Amino acid sequence: MTSAAPSESPAPRRLAAEIDRVLAAVSPAEYSAARDLLGARSGATFVLGQGRSGLVARMAAMRFMHLGRAAHAVGESTAPAIGEADLLVAISSSGTTPGTMAAARIAASLGAEVLAVTASEDSPLAELGSRTLLVPAGDSEQFGNSLFEQSALLLLDALVLDLSGGDEATYREMAARHTNLE
Repeated sequence: MTSAAPSESPAPRRLAAEIDRVLAAVSPAEYSAARDLLGARSGATFVLGQGRSGLVARMAAMRFMHLGRAAHAVGESTAPAIGEADLLVAISSSGTTPGTMAAARIAASLGAEVLAVTASEDSPLAELGSRTLLVPAGDSEQFGNSLFEQSALLLLDALVLDLSGGDEATYREMAARHTNLE
């Protein structure tokens, strides 16, 4: 089997078109509410997802830390207790992932806000969330939930861009917070 170089293959353009379709379908009101929730929280931001959604969550935590926020990935040994001033960003395509749901329920019961990032608007996670950011991935030619995960990552990066203001001074501050141990 011979693989075409990316410039010769239509696959990268097809994937970009799928992602563009999803991002264009995101509710501006939900996006704004998610941005406002992230911007208004005085406490820490916790992130959670399982599998590839967990990888997206960890990437988001890194960017939240770059913004100067206390950010923690749930399940890491350095993650502290969550409380009323905090926010949990829970990422699950189905909105039913058991570990994600259990943590979201605990966070909500302790008074933390929950931002549900999901592809399923009728899911238990969406119902539990203080706010929901629906990622309408729908059908995809990609394997599994790749389209959801890619789109969720870009939406979270867009939220970071909005929260940062996109100015050079803020980017310098963010860069100064990047690890210097690697």
